[in-house]
Amino acid sequence: MSTAPNKKADNKEAEKVAAKETNTAPVTTYKTDNFTRLVKLSPRFLLLLLILPVLGGLISVLLPAFGWSPALEKTTFGLQGFKELWQTPGLAKMVNLSVAAGLISTFLAFVITLMMLATFFNSLWLNRIERLLSPILVIPHAAAAIAVGFLIAPSGMFSRLISPWLTGWELAPHGIFPHDAYGISIILGLTLKELPFLLLMALGALAQPEFGKKLRQQHKVALNLGYYPMTAFFKVVLPSLYPLLRLPIFAVLAYASASVEMPLILGPNTPPTLAVAIMNWFNDVDLNLRLKASAGAVLQLALTGGLLALWLAAEKVVKYLCRQSITNGRRNYGDTVWQKITVVLTTVVIGFILMALIGLVMWSVAGFWRFPAALPEQFVLLHFQSALMQIGSPLFNTITIGLMTTTFAVVLTLLCLESEQLTAKVISPFTSLIIYLPLLVPSIAFLFGLVWLQQLVNNQTAFFNVAVTHLLFVLPYVFLSLSSSYRRLDPRFANVAASLGATPSKVFFQIKLPQLFAPILIAVALGLAISFGQYLPTLLAGGGRIATITTEAVTLANGASRRTSAVYAIIQMALPLIGFTLAWILPKYFFKSARL
Repeated sequence: MSTAPNKKADNKEAEKVAAKETNTAPVTTYKTDNFTRLVKLSPRFLLLLLILPVLGGLISVLLPAFGWSPALEKTTFGLQGFKELWQTPGLAKMVNLSVAAGLISTFLAFVITLMMLATFFNSLWLNRIERLLSPILVIPHAAAAIAVGFLIAPSGMFSRLISPWLTGWELAPHGIFPHDAYGISIILGLTLKELPFLLLMALGALAQPEFGKKLRQQHKVALNLGYYPMTAFFKVVLPSLYPLLRLPIFAVLAYASASVEMPLILGPNTPPTLAVAIMNWFNDVDLNLRLKASAGAVLQLALTGGLLALWLAAEKVVKYLCRQSITNGRRNYGDTVWQKITVVLTTVVIGFILMALIGLVMWSVAGFWRFPAALPEQFVLLHFQSALMQIGSPLFNTITIGLMTTTFAVVLTLLCLESEQLTAKVISPFTSLIIYLPLLVPSIAFLFGLVWLQQLVNNQTAFFNVAVTHLLFVLPYVFLSLSSSYRRLDPRFANVAASLGATPSKVFFQIKLPQLFAPILIAVALGLAISFGQYLPTLLAGGGRIATITTEAVTLANGASRRTSAVYAIIQMALPLIGFTLAWILPKYFFKSARL
């Protein structure tokens, strides 16, 4: 008798045992069709889409930095670009500004985030703070910089509120803010803009059902053992939470150290930060300066890499110094005092942000407004009417590019996440790192090379080049927004549908997407907000030929009247706000029964 049936039975039994041991649910197998093939190829396409532009851009920056640029008739390698860079007056000041702005703003945003979490953990106030700070995420960096600049300027809202009753000022004083030589204005703007991002990333991690529930239970146990709330947070919650915050912190640090929009609006000009100087060299009419610009981009990459390495080293030092304090049994480290400090600091931060936004709105509708009057003598809509007459082309470009890049990013992200479920393989850590590569590599370091490659391939399609460049920055945020919701889908719905003969495409479009309607809308709104706020990619990839709301706002902030700048900043904020409002309203009327 044949033993084949017995072997098959043994194999099935072994598979069942293995499934029980690994605690994994059985994977539904589908018949391979065109949709399945497309889904399984999507992660590879995603890798190519991100690796080729970023690494290609870096290589294309390295070559001119070391003297090889056929367009400039330089075909021998050398250090001419770096020699010119070292001879640049004020280079040390540029480097110091970039390092200080990036490191200090990230550290302040991180520390304030931890203090808020520790003080209001398991409190209703944390949810209220989240609701207050969440809208700040939709504000582009340029608009935030304009708002902060209006607030701290010598004739800004701060000076008006304390004059003349406190200061005696009847005329605007000579102040150092913004554009102060030490970069304090830049640090302030970056801290206020990145603080809500880090706080919401932490709250998003705590919102994970099992992870968040576990940490809250551990925190309650610590409280029952006599630990004060802040001490319990730092000893019990932070060690588990911090690894999930490392990547967002690195993204903030990389951006802050190589930011262009905020230093352009808030920072000094003589000299500026290194990133702003590199941009000026690249856009100069003297093409030979591109060698120095490339060398500067390499230096910026090294600086950002050094800051990331410094942060990692600081992690190890803090971990070593605090290893005993976590287990020493001490219940209180001055919690009462630190809680009061945090409450005051939180109030100041929220008040500062609200004052900046109120001041921005008031300047946009202000008629004659003499210093030190706290309110304009008249309110007019003339500035909005004038802006709306000239905003047609920038608005069209902004919305069109945003819709193109966001739609592509959402579709590709959904296909990649579907590939995880069809293959029963979570995206590897390497792929996850590549997805966030554009956020970790300073954009100033690879965009020049990417633009050079785009010009070699096709320099006539500036609109398409801008859209492709925007995609590099939109895709990571869209993936971050959708991945957790997609992975939390109950697989039983798909399994039942498949067992009834539904094809993979039918399961995807008719079962999964309706359940993900709300998360998809949030991802779309987030992608649009990221695209709307892109300044440097638009400026470089478009060669100055593609005007958007953001490029116009930054240009006006450095030369036009405050009223016109305020109008453009408000329009810049209104666009993503409309997207998030629709993402909040539409799920209430569509696919109600399918929402998670």
